[in-house]
Amino acid sequence: MTFAREGYPFMGVAVLVTVVAFGVAVGRRSYGLWLLAFLLAVVTLWIAYFFRDPPRAGPRGDGLVVSPADGRIVLISELDEPAFLHGKSVRISVFMNVFDVHVNRYPVSGTVRYMHYNPGAFLNAALDKASLDNEQRSVGLDTGRYRVLVRQIAGLVARRIVTDSREGDVVAQGDRMGIIRFGSRVDVFLPPASIVRVGLGDRAVAGVTVLAELPV
Repeated sequence: MTFAREGYPFMGVAVLVTVVAFGVAVGRRSYGLWLLAFLLAVVTLWIAYFFRDPPRAGPRGDGLVVSPADGRIVLISELDEPAFLHGKSVRISVFMNVFDVHVNRYPVSGTVRYMHYNPGAFLNAALDKASLDNEQRSVGLDTGRYRVLVRQIAGLVARRIVTDSREGDVVAQGDRMGIIRFGSRVDVFLPPASIVRVGLGDRAVAGVTVLAELPV
């Protein structure tokens, strides 16, 4: 299994603390310390599990929009997107819980034309207003024919959004875009005539699940 590089410091510290705990437990022959060491080992395994970064292959194509995140579809709506699409758009929101893979992927191929970071609150990321009020980082992609905006949104627990994108980068659909640590949400804003292929409550897999088709 491969792991996200952002998780290496966390995994390294967890392994070190666990090894020390087992060493102390052996030296003192204490059942309480053995229990503590065992619990720390479980936490270490969970941290490694959280930062897993499995390879993803799925449908690809200029007319397809694949999910940028693993998780559950919590919002599908039409609204104005003034920052990059400059008008009406279709928004699809994917909520990630702490058990989902948290590496985010590009939903379409194109050129990064817009980057914006907005510090904010840490409300429940499943709420509609989290898209405006929470800490977030937006990436605007120009496919050559359409504009697509991807927004990484922090949540109650998440406190670190990592985005690999730089303005001017040419990116490929399904490639790694970044990561949000410890639970959150990713929104995708599409042209208004896009055909949505998922429903509320559906599970999505980053780089695999087709969320929508762009207008012909």
